[in-house]
Amino acid sequence: MKGWELGGWIGASNYFGDLNTNYRLNRAHPAAGILTRYNFNERLAVRFGASYGRISATDADSKNVYERTRNLSFRSDIVDGALLLEFNFMPYMHGHRDYYFTPYVFAGPAFFYFNPVAEYEGRWYRLAPLGTEGQFRGEEYTTVQPALAYGFGLKFDFSYRWSLTVELNSRYLFTDYLDDVSGVYADVRDIRALRGDLAAALADRSGEANIGQPGRQRGNGKNNDVYLFLGVGLQYYFGEIRCPNYR
Repeated sequence: MKGWELGGWIGASNYFGDLNTNYRLNRAHPAAGILTRYNFNERLAVRFGASYGRISATDADSKNVYERTRNLSFRSDIVDGALLLEFNFMPYMHGHRDYYFTPYVFAGPAFFYFNPVAEYEGRWYRLAPLGTEGQFRGEEYTTVQPALAYGFGLKFDFSYRWSLTVELNSRYLFTDYLDDVSGVYADVRDIRALRGDLAAALADRSGEANIGQPGRQRGNGKNNDVYLFLGVGLQYYFGEIRCPNYR
C-alpha cells in the first residue's frame, strides 16, 4: 500500500512544567492541525504536520503553599511543525477488509514558536523581552525552539478513502522557559534598573509575602517543560486501492 494522505485533526493542548508540577488537566485548550502522510507500505509511513494550540497555567490552581505564594501565571500560543516517522504495529491497508485497523507509534524532529504572556493590571504583556529572571539584554531566551515529537495512536478505515485517527502527540523540549519560569529569583532592584518597573513587578508577584529574594528558587531548571496535543483526525487517501484477486 503506497500513496499520499491529506487531513486534519481537532482536539486539546495542555502543558506541564514549573507552573503545573502536579500534572493538572484543568486548563486544557482547543487545538487543531493539518497533516500530509506518505505510506511506504503497510507498516511504515512518513508525515509532516503543522499544529496550533494554546497553553496556560497559574499558581492559584496549585495545592503547594509555596507555589500559591509565588503567584505566577502565564499563557502562550503554540505553533509547531514536525516531520514524523510512523510505525504500524499491525499491517494496515486502505480498503482491506482484514487490515483496516492498527495501533501505531511515531517520532521525529519538530520546531515550534511560543510567546508567553502574563496579565498585569488588566493588560497582557510579553514576558520574554522583560528578562524576569535577570537575563541581560541580548541574552533573552528565543521563542523559536527545536523539539522532539513523539507519541502513539490508533488508526482505522471507515471507507475505502477515509480513515480516522486518535492520537496523543507530545513534545520533548530543550528549553525550560515555555512558561517564563526556570531558575532562581534575581535581585528585583537590578531588574528594575535594567528593564523598568513592569519587569520588576512581573518578576516577583508574591506581594507582601516577599519570597522573591535573590537566589531563592523560582522554578526548576533541571526538568524542561512539556506540551502535548490530544486529537481526533480525519484523512483522505489519494493512493491506489488494490482490488482483491478472484480465482
